[in-house]
Amino acid sequence: MVSEKIDIPQDTLLVGIAASPGIAIGQTYSVDRERMSAVERRIAVAEVPGQIQAFMQAVQLSRSQLEEVRSAVSDRELAEHLYIIDTHLLILEDQMLLDETTALIRDEFLNAEGALKRTLQKFEKVFDSIEDEYLRERRSDIDSVGERLLRNLKGQSQQSLVGIDRQVIVVAHELSPADTMQMDRAKIIGFVTDLGGRTSHTAILARSLGIPSVIGLETVTARVPSGTPVIVDGALGYLVLNPSAETYREYEEKQRLYMNRETELLSLSSLSAETLDGCRIRLCGNVELSDEIPLAMRYGAEGVGLFRSEFMYLNRTLPPTEDEQVVAYRSVVEAMAPHPVTIRSLDLGGDKFAPEINVTDESNPAMGLRAVRFSLKERRLFKSQLRAILRTSAFGRVRLMFPMISGVAEIRACKDLLAEARAELAAEGIAVDPDMPIGIMIEIPSAALIADLLAREVDFFSVGTNDLIQYCLAVDRGNEHVAYLYEPLHPAILRALQTICRAARQAQISVGMCGEMASDPLYTLILLGLGFDELSMNPPSIPRVKEVLRLVRRDEGERLIAELLSMATTAEINRHLDAEMNRRFPGLFKPLL
Repeated sequence: MVSEKIDIPQDTLLVGIAASPGIAIGQTYSVDRERMSAVERRIAVAEVPGQIQAFMQAVQLSRSQLEEVRSAVSDRELAEHLYIIDTHLLILEDQMLLDETTALIRDEFLNAEGALKRTLQKFEKVFDSIEDEYLRERRSDIDSVGERLLRNLKGQSQQSLVGIDRQVIVVAHELSPADTMQMDRAKIIGFVTDLGGRTSHTAILARSLGIPSVIGLETVTARVPSGTPVIVDGALGYLVLNPSAETYREYEEKQRLYMNRETELLSLSSLSAETLDGCRIRLCGNVELSDEIPLAMRYGAEGVGLFRSEFMYLNRTLPPTEDEQVVAYRSVVEAMAPHPVTIRSLDLGGDKFAPEINVTDESNPAMGLRAVRFSLKERRLFKSQLRAILRTSAFGRVRLMFPMISGVAEIRACKDLLAEARAELAAEGIAVDPDMPIGIMIEIPSAALIADLLAREVDFFSVGTNDLIQYCLAVDRGNEHVAYLYEPLHPAILRALQTICRAARQAQISVGMCGEMASDPLYTLILLGLGFDELSMNPPSIPRVKEVLRLVRRDEGERLIAELLSMATTAEINRHLDAEMNRRFPGLFKPLL
């Protein structure tokens, strides 16, 4: 592409979201990935059949394109992520997408692109109301499929990344997972985008494939023409434009150090997560599909600490059947064997999937009818899931976990329904694991305060720090005005974690953590000292956490947490922890990038 002449000062710094670590040094290559606009108009009755046909042809063409991408994938690492393309193919087959769009054309006399636009907006509204960041980012998959459909509906081709014949750093408004999977890593050494979130499938792919990337730069496509010399710092979320000679030399050395460090960390994947004094901590992965298991195992996961079951329920006209659930759960359990898989029961409200279930709008859905509260209201739906999980337990090591438990009555109600499901299956002659462990997520302050009472009812705890921190501190971390108050090391949070771990230890049950705090090696010694037995995280974080664990003793963690609990402010705690970890591990917590 021809470079546009724009005067960019040396060492201009743009800051976005650190999507995938690593350093890329090169020149930019701009691609057209602007979002398609859909024009809504009324049509005549005579136009209806043609518009429906045009929509269905766009669906078929989109399916053919995705299947072509899928069949072209031969790289082993990419093959581990084919589930993303499969997800997009399933979206194209979704009856809600097909039926609602055709109904709008037929009944409302909307043109095909206008009808599709309205249907997609309904999907997006569902995902925007989800509190869980990981699940909320799955909206990007709907966006990606919608963009493809609109483009095909309008007959517009898309600039391909396949034909790039030199090493470049791609600059785009947005990239889809299919775009990322088609990247030739010998040619595309990094990418930056205007849009995107860190937990989008595009970002997950970039991290897995080791492509340095910065996303959410908002105006990068407008500010950076093709041919601009840049440096992508994927760990810090920096894009350096027109770097000086000195900056080049500095980043070339950082790049060398980073690559050596990554090789060293990956070598830890086969080693045990055992402290110097012989304390074993189980490090697990947070996943949602069986196709993610090979990646988790490659990074050394010893199980699945959080399997999110919500995806099977989203954007369907009817909930998944019991048999459908068994197929999905069993694929994960068998892929992870002989390690355990912890399946979390449904953690969404009814308005998120099944129109047949009438759930009124709530002014504050995060604290409303969701998770176990919803499940206990919709007992038939809940029992179907419990039966499916029990049936799956016959095929491997399954643990069942209930989310958003606030008191003993809720866990007893869940256990009663589980007993009913177990009795039904026994009467039908269906085998289950009679000793399947039952646990709960501790993510509400009330649960932390009565952890000793809850510990008598279950086999394990798993702390969901993302929600626990938000609820304890009354902070919405997605709100830019108060996000700075979201502090994992707030004295109240440390005391809550101590209370939870003590209760688990006294009841002789295991205690784990599956929130983001578990994935940060800066906190590893604290969690060890508190007494956690298991940490579950995004798989690429496992080697970094394991490295710290293998260099310390539990009593060192106990002394550190005692020191931190004596401090009154988060600032004091942060300063002390930073100093202590940098003293123990010189250079480990200083970004190489």
